[in-house]
Amino acid sequence: MNKTNAMRVLEARKIPYEIFVYDAAGEFHSAAEAAALLGAPVEAVYKTLVVLNEDASGSRKKPLLVMVASAREIDLRVLAKSVGVKKLRMATKKEAEQLTGAQIGGISALAQLNKGFEILLDETANTLEWIHVSGGARGVDLKLRVADLVRVTNAQWVAATE
Repeated sequence: MNKTNAMRVLEARKIPYEIFVYDAAGEFHSAAEAAALLGAPVEAVYKTLVVLNEDASGSRKKPLLVMVASAREIDLRVLAKSVGVKKLRMATKKEAEQLTGAQIGGISALAQLNKGFEILLDETANTLEWIHVSGGARGVDLKLRVADLVRVTNAQWVAATE
């Protein structure tokens, strides 16, 4: 398997991680199914979503990369309040792929450093030592310490779910 940019970032900073590869062409429809493919607890598997600021007067103009537990949904009202803006919206599939240069399912905050995103991590990860996040390609997942993920990405802790 070829190394992804996310892996290169971690290796450059000498951060330990584990790689998990699964069949991305296969159909799985739930967080529980994704966790089962990874052999991980469902609460430790996080997805990365692209959220856009609809508040023209707000100070946060960058698109947001928001990492939340796969079994949870972003509550845009809760997230907007947490980051101090009036209105947020989910990026469309097309917008997310254009902004990140990655396919849905392969968007990784680790691969988007210094690319104009504000990176946020839902506070539910506060209780975890280890987290699974996208490795920057569909079917590639990386397991690393939450503290290392926050340090590398400069992720801001937010309330993104209820």
